[in-house]
Amino acid sequence: MSNQPLHDKIAWVTGSSRGIGRVIADHLASLGARVAIHGTSPHSTRAFNEADSLDAVAQEIAQKHDQEILAVAGDLTDDATVQKLTTQIVQRFGQIDILVNCAGGDIGAQGTMGENAGKPRSNDALFINLDDIRSVLDRNLMTCLLCCRAVAPAMLERKAGWIVNIGSVGGTGGRDHGVIYGTAKAAVHHYSRCLAAQLRPHNVYVNVVAPGSTMTPRFLASRAIDETQSTAQHTLNRYGHSIEIARAVEFFVTPASSYVTGQVLRVDGGNQLWPA
Repeated sequence: MSNQPLHDKIAWVTGSSRGIGRVIADHLASLGARVAIHGTSPHSTRAFNEADSLDAVAQEIAQKHDQEILAVAGDLTDDATVQKLTTQIVQRFGQIDILVNCAGGDIGAQGTMGENAGKPRSNDALFINLDDIRSVLDRNLMTCLLCCRAVAPAMLERKAGWIVNIGSVGGTGGRDHGVIYGTAKAAVHHYSRCLAAQLRPHNVYVNVVAPGSTMTPRFLASRAIDETQSTAQHTLNRYGHSIEIARAVEFFVTPASSYVTGQVLRVDGGNQLWPA
């Protein structure tokens, strides 16, 4: 099926109850994959009014693309939960061919419903609260590590698999705001390179998509918005769209990238032009 290159593949997209992850899951389903979507809770979709429930998102994607979609919920910073959800997906679909680690965000201990959509109050290198540091590191780095540890060994045994970790341009250069988030994403980038080196002899691909400023409901709720960047057309000097991130993921999980692993691809309209 030329228009469905993933028609025989099983994908798990973490953090896909809303935002960029939801669009990635929808896009992979449009390419023929059966998809496991994930949220921290069955109703994490309600944080920014994107859907009533995780099950509602699964039903919508399933009906839209005539694909089998499984909804799983749980805290991916807990290894026992990660193992449980991995088992649940494998029992349903048989295996996991594609893992997209999208769970994360610059969200402190107050959670998504806190001030500025959960961003830490003192979000710099020195004065950020210790609980916020742990929260941001856990949400972004530990979720990625634990899910890769749970899913990659079976890929290694089959000598086939694709892992795409969602990083950030925040992790590719120094900054004085969102520092721990940038640190966590930089760690995701480097962990991905190391994992790619380990899995390369076994035909398992590991790559990173690093989005720039991308319009999602949480993005719009968490900062002052430059309206010229959100309405601009026919220019790269604008905010990105979630589907543009999803298409980059598509590249990394289809034959178009058959000789590409261990790479960090910035999807930011050329906002950063220095070496990765």
